[in-house]
This record gives sequence, structure tokens and C-alpha cells, in this order.
Amino acid sequence: MADNFWSMGVPGPCGPCSEIYYDRGPEHGREGGPVADEDRYLEVWNLVFMQFERGGGPGKEGYDILGELPAKNIDTGMGLERMAALLQGVDNIYEIDTTAVILNRASALSNTKYGKDPKSDVSLRVVADHARTCAFLIGDGVLPGNEGRGYVLRRILRRVVRNMRLLGAHDPSMGELIDAAITSMAAQYPELLTDKGRISSIAIGEEESFLSTLERGTTMFDLAVGQMKTAKTSQLSGDTAFALHDTFGFPIDLTLEMAAEQGLSVDESGFRTLMDQQRKRAKADSAARKSGVVPVTIYREIMGRAGTTDFLGYSQTQAEAKVFGLVVDGQDVTSAGAGQDIEIVLDRTTFYAESGGQLSDHGLITLDDGTTVDIHDVQTPVPGLYVHRGTVKQGTVAVGNSAVAVVDVERRMAISRAHTATHMVHKAFREALGETATQMGSENSPGRFRFDFPSASAVPESVLNEVQARVNELLIQDLLVTAEVMTQDQARATGAMALFGEKYGDQVRVVSVGDWARELCGGTHTTSSGQLGVVTFLSEGSIGAGVRRVEALVGSDAYRFLAREHALVSQLAELTKVRAEELPDRIAKLLDRLKSAEREITKARSAALLDNLEGLLGLPTLNDQTHYYRFTAPAGTDAASLRDLVTAAKGRVTTTNFVLVGAAIESDKVSVVVALDSAAKSSGASANAVLQEILPYLQGRGGGNDDMAQGGGPNLAGLNDGFAAITATER
Repeated sequence: MADNFWSMGVPGPCGPCSEIYYDRGPEHGREGGPVADEDRYLEVWNLVFMQFERGGGPGKEGYDILGELPAKNIDTGMGLERMAALLQGVDNIYEIDTTAVILNRASALSNTKYGKDPKSDVSLRVVADHARTCAFLIGDGVLPGNEGRGYVLRRILRRVVRNMRLLGAHDPSMGELIDAAITSMAAQYPELLTDKGRISSIAIGEEESFLSTLERGTTMFDLAVGQMKTAKTSQLSGDTAFALHDTFGFPIDLTLEMAAEQGLSVDESGFRTLMDQQRKRAKADSAARKSGVVPVTIYREIMGRAGTTDFLGYSQTQAEAKVFGLVVDGQDVTSAGAGQDIEIVLDRTTFYAESGGQLSDHGLITLDDGTTVDIHDVQTPVPGLYVHRGTVKQGTVAVGNSAVAVVDVERRMAISRAHTATHMVHKAFREALGETATQMGSENSPGRFRFDFPSASAVPESVLNEVQARVNELLIQDLLVTAEVMTQDQARATGAMALFGEKYGDQVRVVSVGDWARELCGGTHTTSSGQLGVVTFLSEGSIGAGVRRVEALVGSDAYRFLAREHALVSQLAELTKVRAEELPDRIAKLLDRLKSAEREITKARSAALLDNLEGLLGLPTLNDQTHYYRFTAPAGTDAASLRDLVTAAKGRVTTTNFVLVGAAIESDKVSVVVALDSAAKSSGASANAVLQEILPYLQGRGGGNDDMAQGGGPNLAGLNDGFAAITATER
């Protein structure tokens, strides 16, 4: 039994373990049990008889037994997919009915036969397993990102994409793979089928994003590997791994995998160091914005002696309080004078602290002797402790002073309007787009709010108008806005909406807008929907893969915006001499006339340039029988005009076997177009190859084919060096 003794943690439970194996038969290996051949004998079940508590010590056997557990138990575990593999008579869990659907789809998409090559089999299994995981993660509300669950999803999805590339599938494939995954699991998880459109679109969007950088990142990796082989080293530097991650989005495990395929290692320690430095910089920036540079321990010490802050702000905007703590320049102090920036802790407060997307209150804290502190921010660096940040305007404030906390009511009301509007917009979007349009983020500031929600594509203008109209109709109805504290079970029974990723206690606060919208929320709100006045959308756009953002105004800010818009429309109507409703057609016609005039100007400019072509081109540079012509177009020639000019000039060059390089210098960049004739192409020249030799000197990018290529960059001074480089190269 010594060999089968299982434990976890120090200290932790432990005990003898009984393992159940299935003999798959002589066709899978030799006799002799699991020790002799693990392929033949498949572990399907184990039982750990938890009866002891282990202490410290190395390995499986070198630890001390501290004594018996007070409550002995049996820890049992069965491999469901392994059991399915045995019952279905397949060799492994990747070939069972649910997973095989995805594996076969990947095989068809990549034109790779499963079971033919061990290396490609591994890639197919990775794709099958990871694609299914992606479907479930997105279905559960996770979106690709750079932190937490979002980064886990991003890493495994990008591993799917790369393995499909390794298998030879160069076209996007996530849509097909997600379809296969959902098809295989829909019977047991019908919600996947209901949410299929959203899941697929998010996966496809992330794939498209990664594919746009995968090729360039792979090129960088290949160059680094080539340099390593030349230098006869076998470890990819941490700097390169970090650049692949930071610039091209390569997760470190993807870089490790690519390096292993080349028989190389990666300086993981160097990579981790650079990542830690980046995180510390980001954390320091965030801390500076939110909490200054004050160690959290100081706040904990203040709370330890003063207790938590009693928040009165739901029902009051002014209240008497005691000063329980002061922080100046990161130090716990007992007093502060005029002109000093301070953090002040009260035993109770009416000031709302920034949380849940709602900005904090502003206002004044006034002492009995007339000392005033102008408050411009309130945070909770540790839960339950309200820290008021501000400046002592006059007098001296000290711990123990009596004070009056007075909130800026106008600002509070403007923020409350925004927060109530966010709830209403959330509900209206769920009505218009379906239950998947759940809030993923928001910010409620005075008279303005933004609302983030999942959507694979832009929301049609008609839907935005529908949502906006629905909200404003309910403002006219002046629905009662109420807040009630209840248990989570009671809240669920009312149909209250809880936000994904938020943490809630046993007691929750439910904010209701009439009987129409209910949501768990700790923020401040109006007492009726009519107090919002009017809501108007400013914009709708993407802020990331599968996430959209609506920005809007509410109350007097919305009214002032609409008034300015009305005045602007009136001015345009006056200028164009048409009615407001005729403006779109009138402006479209004016733009068409402008574009037509611009085309005529460009055409005339190109004709003038061609008339002087001989003077522009000058004598060619001869290199290995190929004539290299170059010219720089006059100021004002844009990239599109340059391409037309080079195309026209190509037909007027009288020599054969030539390469033509045209350049146009604008204020902050230089554009280059390369073209050649059939004779030069037959001799092995390529317009794209010539362009790629020039671009490094311009610090730019571009591409094309053998006949014509176009690109550009910001380094104007490198143009002559670039041309010299191509004419000096032997071809």
C-alpha cells in the first residue's frame, strides 16, 4: 500500500489509495499490469481512504503522519470520458462521440487524415479539446481579454488557430469548429444552441484579430531562430518572448510550444521578469490614479482602531460626523493645515465612494471652527472604509474633530440620473437584442454615462433608435424608482438582474424602475424615471472583440446637446437653402461634386507630370542588365495618384528590362510604388522584393506582387539610401 498512498497539502488529508484499471486486451500491449504496460491498462477509477493528516516532508513517502482525521471519508473519482472511451470501444477520449465530431471537422477543414501521423494527431486533438472549451467559456459569459478568465480563453483559442495553421488550414476555421462543438454538446447543453450566434461571432472575431498578427509574429520568431542558429545558441531570449507577447499577442505557452518544435528552449525567467516589470508599472499607474501611493496597511490600521464607516448617503446628503483618521503624503497623521492635500476618514459619511461604475461624490467637510476641506474624490481602499480625498481650504483639521459632511447635491443628482438611465438602457437593450445583451461595464458621471455589452457586430441604427425611444417613453410615464434590501434568494425570485463578475453578499440591494426593470445595485438613483428628463445617445462602437459601447447624455446635458444639434441643423439648412429633412440628399450631391472636381484635378496633375516624364526619370541606373528608374513626384501627390502615375509612366518607358520606382513625399511620410516590365520579371526581378528592400530604410511597411507593389514609411531621409540599396544589390 506504500506505493498507493495519496495526499494533498501540508498539512492535509492523506490515506491509502485503491486504483481500478481496465485491461484493454493483448492488442494494446503486454501482460503484467499497469507497471508493465500503461497503454494496455487504463485507470478508470480510484478510491482514496482519507484517514490521516500529513505533515511536512519530501515526495510521496517522506512526510510525517500527524495523526488520524477527526472525520474519515472516502474520496472517489471516475474518469467519465475514459469510461465512455471503453464503452464505445475507441482508443482514447478524443475519439468518443462528443469529441470526435469536432476532431473530424478539424480533419476535414485541414485536409488531414486522423491516425496517419502522430504529430498531426496531436494538433487535431488539441483543436478538438480547445474548441469545445472555447464554446463553453464564451457561453458562460467569458470574453477574450488580457486578464483572468479572458486571458485563459484567449490563450486556448489562439492555440486552436495556430494548430489549424500547422495542419495546413490557412483559412479562418473557428466558426466551423465552434459549430461542431455546439452540435456535439447541444443535447446536454441546449443553452449553447440558443446562444450559438453570439458564441461563434466572438470566437471568429478573436481569430481574425490573431490572424492579423500571427504571420508577422511568426516571421519575427523565425528571424530570431535563424539568428540563434547562426550564433549556435539554443535558448530564445526573454526579450524576444516578451516582444512576441506584447506586440503580437503570443501567449508564452504558444512561444514555448513553437520553440520546442525547433528543439529550442525559452528564457522563461527573463520573460517573467519583463512581465512583472510591466505589471508593476501598470499597477503603479493605477495606484497613483486611484489610491495615490499609500500602502493599504495604513488604511487597515486606521480601520482597526476606528472601525468601518457608516454610509448614510442613500437617505441623506448632509450629516454630522467625527474625524477618525488622517493621511498626508502617505503617512498616518493626527492633524493637517491649510493648503495640504489630505485623506480624511469619518466615522460616518453621506459621500458615495466610487464603485460599480458610479463616480464618487464631491462636496465639503466643515469643522465646528469653520475649517473646510474641499472633497474631490472618495474611495474604499479596503472594504468598509470610506477615504475622502481633498484639500484643506482654511484652518486646521485634526483627528477627533467634529465635522459636517455635505455632498454637492447638484453633482449627486446628475450622477444619479446617469445611473438610473444606465439601468433603463440595460433593460431596453435586453428587450431589443435578447437576454445575452447583459451589462459588461459602465461609467456613471454627471449627466453622462456609458454602457458596455456583448455583441458581435455593430448595433443597427434602427435598434439604437428603438432603445432610445423606449427609454424616453418610460421617462414620460414617470415610473417610481425604489431600492429594497433582501436576500439573494428573494432577489432572484423577483427576477432582479445580477451582473456577471460582480460579487454580492448574502444581503443585496435591489433597485427597481417601476415593475419594468430590476437590478442588484449599490449605487444612488433618482426617485422616479421622470427626473431624468431626456436620454440621448451620442455614439455606439466597438471597444474590443465582441464588446460594444454606447455613450449617452441624460438630463440637462442631453437637452443642451440636442439644442446645439438643432441649431447646427438650422445653420446647415440656411447655408444650403433646403429644408432640414432635405439636408442628407443635398450634402451627398455636394460631396459627389467635390469628389468629381478632385478627380479632375488629379487627372490634370498626372497629365502634366507625364508630359514631363523624361525630365522626371532622367538616366537609369544599370545593374546586371536591368535599368532602374526612379522619380519623385511633385508636392501634393498622394499615394493613390502616385500609383496611377507609375502605371501610366510604365507604358511610356522606351527601354526594356526595367524597374520603375516612384516616390511621393507628404508632410510626415513617404509613399513608394514599384513596377517593372515583363522582361525584368522574366529575368527574375520582383516588384514586391524590390519594395521590401526599400521599406526598412523608410521604417515602413507595404506589399504587392511581382508586377507592382506599394508601401511607405515615416523616415523621409532614408529614401535615397533605399534606392541605393536596390541598385547596389546583384540580381
